[in-house]
Amino acid sequence: MAKSLNLLWFNMVTDEEHPTQGFAVNWVRKAASHPRVGHIFVITMMAGKYALPDNVVVYSVGKEKGYSEPRRVVEFYRLLLSLLRSTRIDVCFSHLIPIFTVLGAPLLRARRIPIVIWFVHKGIPLLRARRIPIITWYAHKHVSNTLKLAHHMSDIVVTSSRSAYRYRRDKLVVVGQGIDTDLFSPRFGMCDQPPLLLSVARISPIKDPLTLVEAVRLLRDEGRNVRCVFIGEPPERDRAYAARVRARVGELGLEEMVHFVGAVPNRAVVDWFRRCTVHVNLSPTGALDKAALEAMACGRPSMVANEAFREILGPWADYLMFRHGDSQDLTRKLRRVLDMDTVTREHMQRDLRNVVVERHNLTHLIDRLVDLFDTLVAQRDVDRGWLCP
Repeated sequence: MAKSLNLLWFNMVTDEEHPTQGFAVNWVRKAASHPRVGHIFVITMMAGKYALPDNVVVYSVGKEKGYSEPRRVVEFYRLLLSLLRSTRIDVCFSHLIPIFTVLGAPLLRARRIPIVIWFVHKGIPLLRARRIPIITWYAHKHVSNTLKLAHHMSDIVVTSSRSAYRYRRDKLVVVGQGIDTDLFSPRFGMCDQPPLLLSVARISPIKDPLTLVEAVRLLRDEGRNVRCVFIGEPPERDRAYAARVRARVGELGLEEMVHFVGAVPNRAVVDWFRRCTVHVNLSPTGALDKAALEAMACGRPSMVANEAFREILGPWADYLMFRHGDSQDLTRKLRRVLDMDTVTREHMQRDLRNVVVERHNLTHLIDRLVDLFDTLVAQRDVDRGWLCP
C-alpha cells in the first residue's frame, strides 16, 4: 500500500469568510480528508478565519498583519526552510499564487540548496533525498511575466478549462473548476417575487455591470417588475468606476429595482443563488467564472457572455448565452427565461446542475489532483542527494 502524501500547499488567502477566496479553505479541507493524503502544510499570503482538520497546519507570511512585501518574502523563506528541514514533503501544490511558485521553486526543485542559504538559516543542515515536484493552479486570462516563470518552474500546470489558461500548453492539464456541489445545492420552493436577477462579481469594468443595469431599464420600460442585486465590492483601483455605476442607476430612476449588497462570505452566497430567478455573469470570454457554475449547481440558470460556457450549457446555450456588452440581446434572453413554463425551467435547471456535478465537482477535482501528485512522486528522480552536508 502506498504511503500517504505530505503536501506543501501555497494559498493566496486562507479565510473561509473571504468573499472571493473563501472556497480555498474547502479545497484544503477536502484534500485533507482524501485517503491518500497524510498531512498538508499551508503557506498562505494572508490568513483569517478557518476550521481545518488536525492534519492541516497553516502558516501565514503576514499580509493580514500589514507586513511589507520585503518582509513577506523573508517570512516565506523562513517558513519554507523550516518545513524542509523538519518535515518530509512529497509534492507542492501552488493554488492561484504563481509568485509563490517562483519564490519556492529554487529550493523545492534543487537537490542542493546554495551554501549561502545554509549560513543564513542559522547554519542548520538541511537534508532532502529527492526534489519536490510542483503543480501550479492558474485560471485567469491575464498572462504576466510571473506566470510565465511559474509555468517553466512547475512540473504540471492545472486549470479549470482550456480557455482559462492563455499561456503555453506543454504542461497543461484541465481538471475542472472544483465546485462544492454539496454546499452549492438546490433548495425546494419558490424563487423571490418579483423575479430576482443576481450578479455575483466584483464591481469592475471587466465584469460589465452596466450592461445588466441597462437591461433592467429595458425590462422596466416593458412594464416588467423585476429586482436586481449586485453582490461584490470594487477593488481600490475601480472605486471611481463603481461610483459611476451607482450614478447611472440613479440617472435611470432604478433605485427601487437595483441594489448593491457589497461583499458576502462564500457560504452566505448560497442563499442568494437559491433565491434568484436568474444569475447573470457579464464577463467576456475567458476563464470559467466560478459564480456562474455555483449558481448552476444551486439549480439556477446562469446567463453568460463567455463562449467558454457554450459546451457546458449544451442545448440550453441558445437560451442562456448573450452577446457581450449588448444589453438588448441580454434583455431578449432574460425575457425568454422569465417567461419559460415551469416544466421546461425545471428540466433546464436539472440539466445545469448535473453538468456541474459531473464535470466540475470538488470531489472529482481533488481525486484528479491526488492522482497527479502520485504520478509526479512516482516519476521523479530517486537518486538521493545531500543538501549542505
